[in-house]
Amino acid sequence: MIETVNADPAELAKFSELAHRWWDPDSEFRPLHQINPLRLDWIHGLSALTGKRVLDVGCGGGILADSMARKGADVLGIDLATKALRVAQLHALEAGTQNVQYREISAEAMAAEQPAGFDVVTCMEMLEHVPDPASVVRACATLVKPGGWVFFSTINRNAKAFMLAIVGAEYVLNMLPRGTHEYAKMIRPSELAGHCRSAGLDVLQTKGLEYNPLTRRYWLSANTSVNYLFATRRPG
Repeated sequence: MIETVNADPAELAKFSELAHRWWDPDSEFRPLHQINPLRLDWIHGLSALTGKRVLDVGCGGGILADSMARKGADVLGIDLATKALRVAQLHALEAGTQNVQYREISAEAMAAEQPAGFDVVTCMEMLEHVPDPASVVRACATLVKPGGWVFFSTINRNAKAFMLAIVGAEYVLNMLPRGTHEYAKMIRPSELAGHCRSAGLDVLQTKGLEYNPLTRRYWLSANTSVNYLFATRRPG
């Protein structure tokens, strides 16, 4: 039986094409560099990372994984985009980041290999790029230890999100490469909450991520109408 991988080849190709620009803070990945301190502090505030075993699902070029390792976590970043992983590994070598490793493996395969293997699992800006997000949520729930935290971030599916995250960010402000996001793949908070409950995760906190194009400033808020984050926990 051939295992089908929960990934869209076109999505993988898209991010591989841009891989060499991942760590350029003025590139198409500038938004990720700008929001990373916000999401890192939020995660660290809810589940102190120091000494924790952390899995970053859909790690890309390693922006979040690298920063969590620098907080003292033992981090494994996984992705299916080969070039992005090579960039992540090279950056860790160049920056001298300790305690971070990368593997080309799916979340589902990782869950079969290391169930309940991690204190914290992060899956940021990834669910809107896969064919079956519920499968990734289930894998994340399997991978975390009882009592451990799973963090998600993604984009809401509504007219406002379409205008801001796709039309605004990709076509007007040129903050992201055109075609980065597909409207049909965006996920409403109610849908993600349903996936979490089905996987046995308790949703403990939700946050919105907002952006002011004039000041170019991001901040966390209670407004989940466009970008949003979930903090969930597997009951211990």
